[in-house]
Amino acid sequence: MARITIADIARRAGVSTGAVSYALNNRPGVSAETRSRILAVAAELGWEPSSAARSLSGARTETVGLVLARDPSTLGFESFYMQFIAGIESELAARSYGLLLQVVPDLDAELRAYRKWRAARRVDGVVTVDLRLDDPRVAWLSEPDAIPAVVVGDPALAGDLTNVWTDDASAMRESVRYLHAVGHRRIARVAGVTSFGHTHIRDRAFREEVARLGVQGEIGRTDYTADQGASATRTLLTGPERPTAIIYDNDVMALAGLGVASELGVRVPSDLSIIAWDDSPLCQATYPRLSALSHDVTSFGAHVARRLFDRIDGRAGGSFLDSTPTLRPRGTTARRVES
Repeated sequence: MARITIADIARRAGVSTGAVSYALNNRPGVSAETRSRILAVAAELGWEPSSAARSLSGARTETVGLVLARDPSTLGFESFYMQFIAGIESELAARSYGLLLQVVPDLDAELRAYRKWRAARRVDGVVTVDLRLDDPRVAWLSEPDAIPAVVVGDPALAGDLTNVWTDDASAMRESVRYLHAVGHRRIARVAGVTSFGHTHIRDRAFREEVARLGVQGEIGRTDYTADQGASATRTLLTGPERPTAIIYDNDVMALAGLGVASELGVRVPSDLSIIAWDDSPLCQATYPRLSALSHDVTSFGAHVARRLFDRIDGRAGGSFLDSTPTLRPRGTTARRVES
């Protein structure tokens, strides 16, 4: 089927192509009656602007962008981003917008994608995730001619950009306090990617809380994968001072840790308590069901999208706390009884 052009609309409406251009781009130069007639004909013919025409006219692309600087294989098992994107899509669909998703290997590639999108006027705004300390994306997106952006992360990482965040520090402290209250004195944390800013925030909260309570704390490092989660758990559980509780940075690693405990004959929850982060359906599909730090990830994504539309529409930004993950004790946590 041939693409409908402004010449087709002009012929059907009985006007010049210039008049059609004025009407479609909402510019002065035609009467209200003529504009209405042109728009009706355009709708009847099913006309849509080309990306090149949008670029030249400054019209909106009706697309927002999300770049994930991650190993693509991690997206197959980590449910967080599938739920997060579903939330974004729920807001985009209501406005007939599309999502341009790109997976790249590193931050340099992500910045190249942003520059390309800006030069081609490919998107109206971007969602930026996985903030780092002194993140170069924050500086670039703060430039006067940058793409409108909302960053997902703690205000301490976001500079002057609009940000939407969850209070991970408070959630970590709550978890450590809970474990201490039920008798645990050797508590470990299996942490995610070291370069991510939220990893540092959780690390600091963990260290401060175990120090305040006077208990032993240990941190294992991973890349969020089940393999590394299992390896970190095995190291902790075969060490000289085995922890009696472990807090994991995602649900996949907690599930892997549950398997390692079974392999080593460590009973959960009587010998070892386990808490997962991000309360996905996986947490309730295990046996025993995983205790978890819970927040509505789909709602979080929708909140981020709404704030991005505010920025696209020129409204003032700010820092917006979405939620504080709440501990949901289930079958993998229990009172510690010293033998």
